[in-house]
Amino acid sequence: MPSRRRTLVILGASGDLTARLLLPGLGQLISRRPDLDLELVGIGSIPMTPAQWRKRVTESFKAGDADAAAVKSVIAASTYRVADATSADDLAKIFADCTGTPALYFALPPAVTEMVVETLATMTLPTGIVLALEKPFGTDLRSAQALNRLLATFVPERQVHRVDHFLGKSTVLNILGLRFANRLFEESWNASNIARIEINYDEQLGLEARAGYYDHAGALVDMIQSHLLQVLAVIAMEPPSTLDSDDLRGAMAQALRATRIWKNDAKTASRRARYTEGTVGGVTLGSYVKQPGVDPARSTETLAEMVFAVDNWRWAGVPFVLRSGKALSDDRKDIVITFREVPHLPTGMIGHGEPTQLRISLDPHRMELDLNINGEGDPFTLDSVTLGATFADSDLPAYGEVLEGILTGDATLSVRGDVAEECWRIVTPVLSAWAKKTVSIENYAAGSSGPKSWKQLPRD
Repeated sequence: MPSRRRTLVILGASGDLTARLLLPGLGQLISRRPDLDLELVGIGSIPMTPAQWRKRVTESFKAGDADAAAVKSVIAASTYRVADATSADDLAKIFADCTGTPALYFALPPAVTEMVVETLATMTLPTGIVLALEKPFGTDLRSAQALNRLLATFVPERQVHRVDHFLGKSTVLNILGLRFANRLFEESWNASNIARIEINYDEQLGLEARAGYYDHAGALVDMIQSHLLQVLAVIAMEPPSTLDSDDLRGAMAQALRATRIWKNDAKTASRRARYTEGTVGGVTLGSYVKQPGVDPARSTETLAEMVFAVDNWRWAGVPFVLRSGKALSDDRKDIVITFREVPHLPTGMIGHGEPTQLRISLDPHRMELDLNINGEGDPFTLDSVTLGATFADSDLPAYGEVLEGILTGDATLSVRGDVAEECWRIVTPVLSAWAKKTVSIENYAAGSSGPKSWKQLPRD
C-alpha cells in the first residue's frame, strides 16, 4: 500500500507570497484536515536558522487563525534550507530528504519557474511528484505552449496543478449552483435574454512594492489573462455532466475556445491607463511611474478594460467586458449580468427605465437581483426593488482550497494545460496592439474611477 504522506516543498519560501497567502492557507487546511499526513519544507535564497523559519511559519499560521495539535506537529517538524532551485544537484538532495511524496510549489517569478522546469526535465523524479505552478503560466502564448510541451515529457497532466486561487471552490460552486440548480436562470442564460456581462476587479490598493513582478505584467496579464478569463469560462460554459474535474475543466475549455476579442479589433475593444498621484481612502498615493522599481518606458498599465465575444449559439452578440485596475476609488469585485428589456409594456404602464441586473459579488460572496414591481400610490408606475442573498463561504481561504487540491490530487481548481494556452491566445491580439502603441496609454488620478474620457465599452 503506497504511503499517503505528502511533503509540501515550497520553492521561494522566503518570499512574500509564502508568508502572506500560502502559509496562512496551509495552517487553516491542517486545522480542518488533521488527517493529512504532511511534512513542510521551505526552500529559499535568504538564509534562515531553524528557529527563524519556524517563527515565520508560526506567525503566518496565526494570521490564518490556525489552531490545532496537528498544526503544532507540522511546525515542529518543518525544515528550511537555502538552495538553488535551478540546480539539479540541489533539487536531488531536497527530494532525497523528503519523507513523503513531494508536492513542489513554485512560489517563484515566471522566468525562474521555467528554468526550474527545464532542470526537472533532466532528472529522475520521485514517483507521484506533483508540480504546482503559480500564475502567470508562461509569459506569452509561445512560452506557455513550450512549457506545456516540456512538462508533458516527464510528468502526467494530472500531476500538474496550474494554480488559480481566484477559482476558490466557494466562488465556482456558488456560480454553478446559481446557474444550474435554478431553472429560472439557466433557461434565460443566453443571448436572447442577456444584453451584456461585466466582470470587474477594481482595487484601492496601489503597487504595494511589487514592481519586480507587476511592472513586467501589468493589469492585463496579472488579472485578466489569468483570473478573469477563468471566471468568464464559468459564466459562459455549457452545463457539465458532473462536477468531476475532467468534466468541469472540459466545459470551461470549450467556452474559452469560442472566445475572442470583440469584432477582432483590439483598438476599439481594449483600453489601458495608469494612475497618477491622488488620494485613496484618505491616503495620498504617489504616481505609478515614480514608484521604486518602475520603468516608465515600459508603459505598464495599472487599469485595463477589454471586450470579448463568445462565438457560439448561446452567446452570439453578447459583449463580455472584463476590467481590472489598481488605486481606484472603490474595491469592486463582481459580475454584473444585464438582462434585455422586455419586448413591450402594456400601454399605460410606465417603466422606471433601468434594465434588470443580476449582480454577483466575489468579495463578499453575495448576489442581488433587480425586479420591477408596481410602485406605491399609482400602480401603473413601476418601481425597482432588489432581492439579495448571501452565499455560504468555504471553511477555507482560497489558498487553503488550492493546497487541499494539490495535496489530495483533486485538480478541480487547477487550470488545464490547453486552457492556459487558450487564455494567452485570447489576449495576444491585445498585447500585440499595445506593444505597437496602436492603443495609447491614458492616465487617471489615484482614487478616481478611471480616466474621465472613458465611455462604456463596446463602442458600437
